Amino acid sequence: MPFDFKKEYKEFYMPKKTPSVINVPKANYIAVEGKGNPNEEGGDYKKAIGILYAVAYTLKMSYKTDYHIDGFFEYVVPPLEGFWWQENTDDIDYNDKSSFCWISVIRLPDFVSESDFDWAVKTASEKKKLDCSSAKFITIDEGLCVQIMHIGAFDDEPDTVKIMDDYLRQNGYENDLSESRRHHEIYLSDARKTAPEKMKTVIRHPIKRIIK
Repeated sequence: MPFDFKKEYKEFYMPKKTPSVINVPKANYIAVEGKGNPNEEGGDYKKAIGILYAVAYTLKMSYKTDYHIDGFFEYVVPPLEGFWWQENTDDIDYNDKSSFCWISVIRLPDFVSESDFDWAVKTASEKKKLDCSSAKFITIDEGLCVQIMHIGAFDDEPDTVKIMDDYLRQNGYENDLSESRRHHEIYLSDARKTAPEKMKTVIRHPIKRIIK
């Protein structure tokens, strides 16, 4: 049975519909960074997703090639994630999607090294006839966060974020959004196949304790 991150690490991928505080450990990711409206057909965001999955599945299927990854075991490719922000503000204006900045990521198993990643980028570029050079190997240490399961359309996220913010105020925390700690989303539904009102998205914000 392939290892499934969502099932093995439910605390990170399957939170409740009420806020909870969690300490997220350091992990490695495939990442593509960009700017612009994620809904634009043929736009940079859609291209980035194609690159992420090309590299992710090249690594997943490496055991069927001549390339050997030390410690490899079969696994399910983890869900797509994204870190989002707009310049000069900690808020998100969902009506101005063209100004979105994003880093789209897919988590990597711990056994994937940077050299394995470089092999996958080169191999995916050659086999898929797709320039994957914008993909980067990054390490993210999120640390202390608040998270919640958002059910519904992306444009309805502000209502859910307000629930998180109220929870923080009531429990002695505050948001700690910065250039290194961003609004984080994990996509558990396929937006192409799921009605907007039924989509499941983990929303996660970095936080810190209020010191009095």
